[in-house]
Order: sequence, then C-alpha cells, then structure tokens
Amino acid sequence: MPKITYVAADDGERTVDVPVGTSVMRGAVSNGVPGIVAQCGGNAQCATCHVYVDPDRYGALPPMSDHEDAMLDTTACPRRETSRLSCQLKADADFEGLTVTTPERQR
Repeated sequence: MPKITYVAADDGERTVDVPVGTSVMRGAVSNGVPGIVAQCGGNAQCATCHVYVDPDRYGALPPMSDHEDAMLDTTACPRRETSRLSCQLKADADFEGLTVTTPERQR
C-alpha cells in the first residue's frame, strides 16, 4: 500500500496509506484529509479534487485524458503545470512517496 502525503495550502501535511487501485482523492476523503471536496464523488465532473503534484514525480504519472485536461480549466484556484484531478490518479506501487498539495480553495 503506497504512502501518499497530502500537503494543505496552509502547510499542514498528512501521510496516509492508500490501497493500490484506489484514487488519490478517495484516499484523502476516506482518511479525513482536508482540502479535497470531491463533490462529484470521483467522476471528473466538478474539479473539486484538484491537486498540485510534486514536480519531481509529475512526469511519472499516467497521462491525463482530454476530459481531465478540460476540467482542470475550471478549477477554483489557478491551474499549474503540475495540476491533476486526484480522482483520476489511481494508486499503484509507483505512487509510494507521492506528495500532492491542495489548493487554497475548491469550489
């Protein structure tokens, strides 16, 4: 089970075990990690699970779909080069040590 660290916009952080096959979003919600609203429940329809991925790990993630790319243009906080929807990131062994930062706000 990979350990993923969630860093809040206010610099608080929490590391949790996320089961393989579980989304980074679901890992946060299931463990009470603040900053990820997940209003649509993981269907890539609301962009309230927007995160900034650690730049050193971003290139190793699976590519984003065109739909995710379009949804990232609707986030409450500015999109960055390392922005992803955490509902679209399914944990696997390569996610061990992944760090994501939540934006200041979600919609």
